[in-house]
Parts: sequence; C-alpha cells; structure tokens
Amino acid sequence: MKRSLAIQRKTNETDISVQLNIDGEGIYSVNTPIGFLNHMLELFSRHGLLDLEIKAKGDTYIDEHHIVEDIGIVLGQAFSKALSKKRGISRYGFFILPMDEVLATAAIDFSGRYAFQFNCEFVREKVDDLSTELVYDFWDAFAQYARVSLHIKVENGRNDHHKIEAIFKSIARAIRIACEIDNRIKNEIPSTKGVL
Repeated sequence: MKRSLAIQRKTNETDISVQLNIDGEGIYSVNTPIGFLNHMLELFSRHGLLDLEIKAKGDTYIDEHHIVEDIGIVLGQAFSKALSKKRGISRYGFFILPMDEVLATAAIDFSGRYAFQFNCEFVREKVDDLSTELVYDFWDAFAQYARVSLHIKVENGRNDHHKIEAIFKSIARAIRIACEIDNRIKNEIPSTKGVL
C-alpha cells in the first residue's frame, strides 16, 4: 500500500509544495522563509519517521501568518489524501514527551472529523522568527485539513523554545503510532461505521 504523494497549493499569498511519505525513514528537506519553523518541521519528520519535502514562499513582508497557516493546510491535506480510506491504520495515537523541563502531551484520532484543543501558554511573542501565537494556527489548520481530532497539552515549562519543540515532537510520535498498520485489521476500516 503506497502512502505517499506530492501536493501543491498556490494562492495570491503563498506558494507551497509538500511531498510526504508516511512510511518513510525521517528524511527531510524543508525550505521556508522561517528558520525556526524549518527546524520544527525537520524534527517533526525525523521523530515521525516521515519522509518530508516542503518548499514554501509567500508574503512574509506582511508577516509570517499566511505562510505558517498555509503550510499547516497543505500538510494536513497531504495526510488526508495519503491515508485515503485509512484501511488497517491504528487510527489513534498519543505520546507524552519530556523536553527538558517541559512535558507535552499530544493525542490524535484520524476520525475524518475535525476537532482541536490547544492548552499551552507562551511568555515570548516570538521564538527566533516565528510568532508563538502561530503554533496554534499551524496545528489548527493541520487538524482541519487532515480531518482529525487533535489535542495538545503542555504542562510545566519555562522555555518557549522547549515548549514548541515538545509540541512538534509529541505530535510526530502520536501520528507515527496512529498511522501504523495493524496487521490484524490490515484490510479493514478501523470503525464500526465502515468509513472514516
């Protein structure tokens, strides 16, 4: 079962292309105008064992909101299309990740329905060149377009860099678990409805 694809989204504000292989090895090539987001997406790829190539450009002379949100949209679309009918997947995934003084929990359900909860407070307005408020917008857009229920909770923590890194890593690990094929149901849809 091939679970990889290439997808592009071009608007008047951004031009974004994503190549995703869910059954990868954590190989990445990320090129956006936002250095800190590049770093987060690279470690997302590595910890999720996702092969990921992202190229993005956009109207960052206004601010970085459009490009950050649109990358979330395209990445979500890529997961939705690559998983297709979701036959055989575990469907649910969660991970509790310590990042130094931070503890982050991510839980995801590839249910075909959107829900999003985000429980994290940031102190700084930015970490390097990424506005901390856009971490919410990125993952909210991802959840909408991947059509998943995604819950994020960060406990403890002093350092906003660590908080954001813990979020990306914990979600990567949760997605990795949720997307794994369960050989006992490899030809089945993981729902009594028969569709997700």
